[in-house]
Amino acid sequence: MSEQIKVIAEDAFEKEIEKGTVLVDFYADWCGPCRMMTPVLEKVAAEVKGEAIIAKVDIDSSQKVAAEFQVTSIPTLILFKAGKEVGRLVGLRDAGAIKEFIQST
Repeated sequence: MSEQIKVIAEDAFEKEIEKGTVLVDFYADWCGPCRMMTPVLEKVAAEVKGEAIIAKVDIDSSQKVAAEFQVTSIPTLILFKAGKEVGRLVGLRDAGAIKEFIQST
């Protein structure tokens, strides 16, 4: 994974999303569509650098966070602004759709 995408551990989740705009990809290593999403998110991360942070949370090692945000399907992308959920996308998306989602909310 590139340095453009931040991997967030369960115990650091609240601190990581509290400031600015953060798009969190809830994923699992065994999930095919999640693996397909990674290069798309790397592209988006490069394009929105300075305006949003792209992060990933492994639902297997961060089950409490996944449960708290009722993540039942993966990949799930949740957009946070100042620690509050402002939008969500479920399923595989292309870079254009994700970038538009970040900039429109």
